[in-house]
Parts: sequence; C-alpha cells; structure tokens
Amino acid sequence: MLAWVYVAIGLVMLLCAGDFLVKGAVHLAMRLGIPAFIVSLTIVAFGTSAPELLIVLSAIYEGAPGLAVGNVVGSNTANVLLVLGLPALLATIDTRGTDTRSSYRLMIIATLVFIALAFVGPFIWWHGVIFLAILAYMLTSQAKKAKAAAQEPRGADKDLSRRKIALYLLAGLVGLPFGADILVRGAIIIATDFGISDTVIGLTLVAIATSLPELATTVAAAHRRQADVAIGNVIGSNMFNLLGIIGVGAFFGALPVPRDFLQFDLWVMLAASLILVPYIYYNQIMSRIWGGVLTAAYVAYLIFVLI
Repeated sequence: MLAWVYVAIGLVMLLCAGDFLVKGAVHLAMRLGIPAFIVSLTIVAFGTSAPELLIVLSAIYEGAPGLAVGNVVGSNTANVLLVLGLPALLATIDTRGTDTRSSYRLMIIATLVFIALAFVGPFIWWHGVIFLAILAYMLTSQAKKAKAAAQEPRGADKDLSRRKIALYLLAGLVGLPFGADILVRGAIIIATDFGISDTVIGLTLVAIATSLPELATTVAAAHRRQADVAIGNVIGSNMFNLLGIIGVGAFFGALPVPRDFLQFDLWVMLAASLILVPYIYYNQIMSRIWGGVLTAAYVAYLIFVLI
C-alpha cells in the first residue's frame, strides 16, 4: 500500500513541477524574445519530457536500468496512441492548415536511428554522443526554418513578473527530481511485490505517468482547436525522449535493451509513429472514431504487455 502512495505522491509532484517548469520557461522565452516556434519545439517539448529524464537518471541510480529504457519506449508509444487518441476521442483534432512535415520526418529518422542502435546495445556513452549530436543538428536545422520575428507564445501572460517566472522555474527544477525519485522507488517496490520486471513497469505504469504532461497539453490544444500545438507537442517530446533523454542517460550508466524490445516493443513504437502519416502529409481530420481506435489500440497493447 505504501508503494502506491509513493507512486501517487511522485506522480502529483511530477505533474505540478512539470507544469511550473513549462510555464516559467515559456514566459522566460517571451521576455527574451525567442520565437514561439522555437519555444514549442524546444523549451515546451523538453519541459514535458523532463519527467522522463529524471525517471531515467533515478532508475539508473536505483539499479533498475530496464525501467529507464522501458519508460522512454513506452512513453513514445503512449504519446501517439493515448496522448493523441484520447483528445481526438473527446474533441477531434483538425490537422487541416497545419504543417509539421519537416519535424515529423526528423522524428521518424530519430526513431529509426534509435532502433538500429538498440541492436548494438546496451546504450553506453558513445550511443549518447551520437544521439545528442543528432538532436543538436535537428534543433539547429529547425531553428533556421523558424521565423526571424519573435512571436508571443500561446497562453503567455505579459504581466507575469520576473519574480514569478523565477519561482516557477525553481519549483519545476526542484520538484522534478524529488517526484521522479519517489515515483521510481514506489514502482520498483510494486514490481518486486507482484513479480513484474522493472522493464514492464517502465513500459506501462511509469510510461503513462510521465506522459500525463503531454496528455494535459494536448487535451487543452484539441479543445481550443490548436492542432499544430497538439501534434507539435507529441513530435517534439518523442524526439527529446529518444535522443536527449537516452543520450544523457547513457553517460551515467549502461542501459540494456531487453530482447523483447528488439522483437516487439520497438516495432510497436515505430508503427504508432507511422500511423500519423495521413494526418501529417494529407491533413486528415483525426475524428472521434479514429481517436477511439488509437485509444483502444493502446489499451490492447497494455494488456498484451502485462499478460
């Protein structure tokens, strides 16, 4: 029972701290005159992926590296099937008029590179060098395509004081590591009690938990008919998960890739990413019916993994 309390407390801390970090980062970017495109692709995407980073580092420190890789792979699968599926089920996502093809291609490339290097795992420092180098190149290439004129990020408050911005950033930076540590400790206890591997816990419980910031952002974007924000959030987060989080984590310890991942889970992650092709390239409306299909597919995947 105490383990579930740990997970609940850690989850609440992650959600609150992640929200504070994103809010502070967005307003700081606005004050510095950074274009909104760069804010959404980098700061917001990294902010919503920060829980995954802290989970990976905590898992390595606690001696559960399988949870680390499982969290990233499971989170990327959840980001497409659940984080886009559930909002589409609730409000539909109209991708007409959006143009995220360039960023989407980079996400697919990142996914393919990740899968290829997984077959020569475990992930260690030189994998990290490759991942971070690719991420730096991708961010640079996207920055060059951004508009030169700065744009105010959506939802930004012009009157927010510097002191409040600093407090938001501090709360996020302090709360994330504490929340991640508590959640990982609880997850490991649960895995031990139920005889479930830390890898499976990472693919399911922890992956869903750390995808909640993206889910909250996407639900709000779908409700406001901002498909570019919804799709862009998922694409940016998935790129950061694969390249940034595993790239950084590989410098702190070896991250083994379970055989089951090579045979199944990595390919599910790739298939989930490719499902977005009609919406990225042909601007199809992600209807409630299709949202239900994506959500049901994710539930089926969870059942398969847990059985």
